[in-house]
Amino acid sequence: MTAQTMTDDIVELTVPADGAYLSVLRTATAGLAARLHFTLDEIEDLRIAVDEACALLLPAIGNPQDTELTCRFDVGPDSLAVAISAPATGALPDTQTFAWRVLAALVADVSAELLAGVATIRMTKRRANAG
Repeated sequence: MTAQTMTDDIVELTVPADGAYLSVLRTATAGLAARLHFTLDEIEDLRIAVDEACALLLPAIGNPQDTELTCRFDVGPDSLAVAISAPATGALPDTQTFAWRVLAALVADVSAELLAGVATIRMTKRRANAG
């Protein structure tokens, strides 16, 4: 008998880099978190975190009319990892701002990176009652 490794599900959405489309990402986030049996408060924290991360990335985008946001969800057994990326011409968000601190308070882990002209904010939320 061999042990089976549980593989995570990956969901990736790409939307125009326009605030009007952020509701699509918030809705997808809520649906995936509900699938993992997150509490209503945890789901709302994730929705706010995704919205905040997008709001932090948008100023780094040069011309939002020709740009897309890519949101990759890594659905684990008791966690949801989210990576939001966009081509950037500006700097990464300042991690000392109030907005960044709010984001960090909503999720377990959060980081930002700029690699090859693409800015990415990564975050992970774990279910509190996992197990």
